Amino acid sequence: MNKKELNRRDFMKLSAAGLGAAALPMLFTSLNANANLQAAGKGEQANGLADSPMPYPRTFSHIGVSVPNLEQAVKFYTEVLGWYLIMKPTKITEDKSPIGEMCTDVFGAGWGSFKIAHLSTGDRVGVELFEFKNQQNPKNNFEYWKTGIFHLCVQDPDVEGLADKIVAAGGKKRMKAPRYYYPDEKPYRMIYMEDPFGNILEIYSHSYELIYSSGAYG
Repeated sequence: MNKKELNRRDFMKLSAAGLGAAALPMLFTSLNANANLQAAGKGEQANGLADSPMPYPRTFSHIGVSVPNLEQAVKFYTEVLGWYLIMKPTKITEDKSPIGEMCTDVFGAGWGSFKIAHLSTGDRVGVELFEFKNQQNPKNNFEYWKTGIFHLCVQDPDVEGLADKIVAAGGKKRMKAPRYYYPDEKPYRMIYMEDPFGNILEIYSHSYELIYSSGAYG
């Protein structure tokens, strides 16, 4: 039995013993480090790669969204989508403070200032809302052909109800009605929406795994 098989078997034993999901990255890091040390000691490390387990699936931390009005966006995302506000709107200014210098590293000099708020979804994924100076708000923000993220998706078993709430709050539907992935077979359905600021939202009735494990395009 090679080290890779042994590591995987040990992992399964630890999982069966009730190892928490939060400890999985530390487990795989430890296994990778051990494999790297052993390979390096034997002169078997090639181009920095050792015989180690497959990479573990990283969890999603957060996503940043630009909006034209931060306070209105916080109101929408907390009252309509039910996300938690974990840091109220705060102004960040270009200066020599640690946060100021960090932002200059990201945006380059001359960004001036912006406002930011931090929210969290029900499954603890973070959402950073940004309001930048000279922010642009195009009428059609659905440039799906350009490289980058063009929509966010939330899950709600009441797709139609949430869609109506988004419209009532100033958003709109980008489809006439929800579409079913398996008509007359399964209740899996979706609809594309826009929030009141032009950001594209999608609503799924069921989990991503359920919808696509059966081959939604078959």
